Amino acid sequence: MTAHGADVQDGDGQARTESKQSVEVPAARERARAIPEAAVARLAVYLRALSALADQDVTTVSSDELAVAAGVNSAKLRKDLSYIGSYGTRGVGYEVSVLVGQIERTLGLTRKHSVAVVGIGNLGHALANYGGFPSRGFPVSALFDLDPDLVGVPVGGIPVSHIDDIVEVCADREVTIGVIATPVQGAQEVCDRLVAGGVTCILNFAPVVLQVPEHVEVRKVDLAVEMQILSFHVARRQQEAAAQSEVDGADTGPPGSGEQVPGEVESANRMVERL
Repeated sequence: MTAHGADVQDGDGQARTESKQSVEVPAARERARAIPEAAVARLAVYLRALSALADQDVTTVSSDELAVAAGVNSAKLRKDLSYIGSYGTRGVGYEVSVLVGQIERTLGLTRKHSVAVVGIGNLGHALANYGGFPSRGFPVSALFDLDPDLVGVPVGGIPVSHIDDIVEVCADREVTIGVIATPVQGAQEVCDRLVAGGVTCILNFAPVVLQVPEHVEVRKVDLAVEMQILSFHVARRQQEAAAQSEVDGADTGPPGSGEQVPGEVESANRMVERL
């Protein structure tokens, strides 16, 4: 059997299978390139929800159920999943294990990853000890810091190495993702050393724009910016609530222009009876 489930009977059959594979692989790559950045982030959320369902031995899930678990509306979920060629089955939904595999392939989780954390301060220490990384396919294999008191000390079971050893250690341990949790001043130098060590993906917590070669991907995480965004949404909701309150007040109108009070109704009724 081939990877696609087709029997290979002879040389011609093998050629047909290889041709089919050569068509499907580029097609999958084209779909991955066409996925919007926001949808990629949501795919990761869907994967987390699906993994939780799989742990509960759930085999199928509807788009509505998965949307609720992921905190999005079902129309957006179906649109996102269409990017990876998954449309589900009417009346049944999605097979959990199949959808997990599709999302993992799209997110590149079927390849082996290894993570290095640079800067073992409070944030770096927390990241090094976070159990969610290895459970999702991102084991931390290297830690680095400048502080001589930290070098050689195990954090999360991994001895801290000196920053001067980044290139050698990253190359030796085949690190694919580097996490920068250093102050601004040293972030670019750390980034350069990670790239020299073969790291192609960088998650940057330092509030600075890093300069990297074209083949290196960088994701910037600025917690202060995230808080400012939250503040914006809170302020906008307050403004909307205030505007709605003004509209509601205008609808009520001045005294006497709206509904009659009970006393006025009773007086009017007595006048009708006398007539």
